[in-house]
Amino acid sequence: MVFKNVKDVPVGPYSHLESTLINKTGEWRNMRPVLDRSKCIRCYICWKFCPDVAIKILPDGNIEHDYEFCKGCGICANECPKKAITMVREE
Repeated sequence: MVFKNVKDVPVGPYSHLESTLINKTGEWRNMRPVLDRSKCIRCYICWKFCPDVAIKILPDGNIEHDYEFCKGCGICANECPKKAITMVREE
């Protein structure tokens, strides 16, 4: 199931993980998470809490946001214990 717009997503609980991986929901984003690598302690709490599986753990242990899937909910920024992620308005 592919949704082209947020308005196409049915209202209510949504449990099809595979559709999260298919639908590029990054276009829905108003706010963008920005990582300050100097503050990141690689605890991966942001990765654990991301509801869209939009944070990748890179081979070197750093993390990276996948902006094609990140909707900009800000959960990663809220959960980061070192405040290494800040939300900035999309341009």
